[in-house]
Amino acid sequence: MIKVHSVEEMERLGAKTASFLGPGDVVILTGELGSGKTVFFRGLGRGLGVLEMITSPSFTLINEYQGKIPFYHLDVYRLDGPADLEELGYEDYFYGEGVAAVEWGDKVRVLLPEEYLEVRLEVLGEGLRALEFIPHGSRFATVVEEVADCGY
Repeated sequence: MIKVHSVEEMERLGAKTASFLGPGDVVILTGELGSGKTVFFRGLGRGLGVLEMITSPSFTLINEYQGKIPFYHLDVYRLDGPADLEELGYEDYFYGEGVAAVEWGDKVRVLLPEEYLEVRLEVLGEGLRALEFIPHGSRFATVVEEVADCGY
């Protein structure tokens, strides 16, 4: 469990996590509303070299950004279920050339690749968040170890 005490720390952790990711990687975030999912992904995008403002795709569902590699930010909160994501051509994002980041990813777990990184966020208090990094597959077990070694 990693604790962060501010928006800035959350963004830095996201950026550091990005340094261990590459094309075809999928990261999902779970946690209550206001737990910092978009803030973490903003840092992730920065770590992937995205220069433009990263915002939550709550109404557009998917935002695509170009950095060192493509960054696909999906927010599936408003979807009724996995079938809705199938209609959007999720394969292009989950198995594409970039990193796919999915807010509320537990809603579409059945569509996720065998290997992905899950990050659970928990609100502990004003500005204080706990993040649990859960690897799904051996590739992400290594990523979780590397993130843990960063000293957060």
